[in-house]
Amino acid sequence: METPIISLKDVAISHEEGTLLSDLNLQINAGEFVYLIGKSGAGKTSFLRTLYADRPIDKGEITVCSYDLAHLKRRQIPLLRRKIGIVFQNFRLLKDRNVYENLAFVLKATGWKNADIKPQIEKTLQAVGIADKSESSIYRLSEGEQQRVGIARALINNPTLILADEPTGNLDPATSSDIMELLVNINQQTGTTMLISTHDFMMIDKFQSRLLVCENGTIRDPQQ
Repeated sequence: METPIISLKDVAISHEEGTLLSDLNLQINAGEFVYLIGKSGAGKTSFLRTLYADRPIDKGEITVCSYDLAHLKRRQIPLLRRKIGIVFQNFRLLKDRNVYENLAFVLKATGWKNADIKPQIEKTLQAVGIADKSESSIYRLSEGEQQRVGIARALINNPTLILADEPTGNLDPATSSDIMELLVNINQQTGTTMLISTHDFMMIDKFQSRLLVCENGTIRDPQQ
């Protein structure tokens, strides 16, 4: 039997103006690579935020990385987030620190021993193709390199699940292709489950995989 990393049953999510998404019934299994598509404002980002416990649910049952989000205690949120890597459209890197220091900050915050930090950072930078940028200042990196650092940050804790919110939204087509290929390779080589919100239909067509569609106040799988 396949193992669900994300499971929702009759879930509803609200925002300030009322119900945003409802009747959410879906499952994403371990090792899947899944796109989440939909127009701006449809609720994609709110859905991703819900999955890492940054937004509450109104009703229903939702499990992410074996955590029951409907009954998640505040003290459990950091434990959930250690299992999830998050990639943002605008990178959200610490501009006053170099690449190594950005990643070391995450590892120290999540309790890694000092002796283990350097080899983990070196391994992760190698995996995302910027092993030579460890000492580089963030502002000296191209946008594509900054997103690779963002992906490295998401990978650094060996997550079960990566959530990427428009990871190619600020990138040119060639760089977008490189970044998407990197995410596909990480999924194939490590088995890390990927859920990627995107408007980039060129990349969806080039790297075809399962699609979820966010529209009309819900999320559906066109293949079901």
